Amino acid sequence: MPTLLIRNADILVTMDDARREIPDGGFFARDGIIEQVGPTSDLPTTADEVIDASGQVVLPGLINCHHHLDQTLTRNLPAAQNTNLFPWLRVHYRIWAAKTPDELRNAVMLGCAELALSGCTTVFDQTYIFQNGCRLDDEIDGARASGLRFVASRGSMSLGESQGGLPPDDCTEDESHILRDSVRLIERYHDPSPGAMLQIVLAPCSPFSVTPSLMRESAAIAREYDVRLHTHLCETIDEERFTLDRFGLRPVDYLETLEWGGGDVWYAHAIHVNDDEIRRFAHGGTGVCHCPSSNMRLASGIAPVRKYRNAGVKVGLGVDGSASNDGNHMLLEARMAMLIARLQMGLRPPEGPDTDLLTSDPRRAAEWMTAREALEIATLGGASVLGRTDIGALRPGMCADCFTVDLGDVTYAGALSDPVAAVLFSSPTRARHTIVHGRVVVRDGHLTTMDLPRVIEDHNRAARRLVAAAG
Repeated sequence: MPTLLIRNADILVTMDDARREIPDGGFFARDGIIEQVGPTSDLPTTADEVIDASGQVVLPGLINCHHHLDQTLTRNLPAAQNTNLFPWLRVHYRIWAAKTPDELRNAVMLGCAELALSGCTTVFDQTYIFQNGCRLDDEIDGARASGLRFVASRGSMSLGESQGGLPPDDCTEDESHILRDSVRLIERYHDPSPGAMLQIVLAPCSPFSVTPSLMRESAAIAREYDVRLHTHLCETIDEERFTLDRFGLRPVDYLETLEWGGGDVWYAHAIHVNDDEIRRFAHGGTGVCHCPSSNMRLASGIAPVRKYRNAGVKVGLGVDGSASNDGNHMLLEARMAMLIARLQMGLRPPEGPDTDLLTSDPRRAAEWMTAREALEIATLGGASVLGRTDIGALRPGMCADCFTVDLGDVTYAGALSDPVAAVLFSSPTRARHTIVHGRVVVRDGHLTTMDLPRVIEDHNRAARRLVAAAG
């Protein structure tokens, strides 16, 4: 079985139970699974693959818990640059529906490449428009080519405009087909074993694009096959108005009537929630995926991440779609999570006459989102949201998923009094190396799994075609 040795790291961040940060650290892995972690002097001296991480920080691979990889085809559209969610979606629906299977496959490759270069090793994706012969199988092919660990969801939309939904009718699918295809994909692809490189999730898109019956039946199938459930929820006030007007319920209450919620469910965004809903998430084990850049880009709001964590809610991190973020950089997303949590804290009025209460009051000082906490959300937090106990940390028995950053980069000059915090406080860089299940996917800042210039060329050609076809 192939072996991997990483040694001589300036600091190795384990994210283990003790949150050890090991100077001159490294690890040894066999067949993609870590066997030893510790100081370089305690590790074996040889392996099939040896990486000298001198001058670098080694961290657990970042875990992206919410994405729409096909949206890399429609970044930065002028008609959608200055709109919030509902009009933004209306600009994009039919453009996304016009993509071909080859274009979908290429979009996934490009998005995964960009994520790998940012230190991401596990990607969850939700695609929910399947027209022109596109299938989730095309996404899976593209992800396999990238070398990243992939959690693919069978997304869906069934509530078109004629039924009071948001998407055009010709962008939706027949519910019976969706359910049959969901079963097909689970039976063909889902791998429940530790170290799995591919898993399937059922992910109806949103309350305003999916019927109650499809939400309920998707949950029943997911539980029959023991796979997880995901959807958008509480992203905007418009969504809240939709469920109140149509069902007389807030979004969380509405989904709970459909047997959603619980330890096998996580929601994207979850911005507009009240304290009781946060308590119910924590009690039932429901997770949330924080998407700070997309939430800012669409003016959706700021998720109450500090409240979530204080309550014990599982919180992961996602870049969201590349047309509502316009980037696929997980390290940047972790930095945005840290900064927007600080902004949210600062927007709260002081609780007394002291103008310096943010630092002088211990109760407020404990609210600061630290760099290490943001990194924890992007690693262990993501693993918990996805229901994985084999990724998110560097310790024996875990998958050999990690990335390194080069502390010699100009970005870190003058910041090395705390190199781990510098990874987020300084401007995010490319990963020096990214490793997935013991396989080097990025080496010295370059993809090893694909011809990236060719992928970019094909991708730009497809993007131009789609935008031109949309007029």
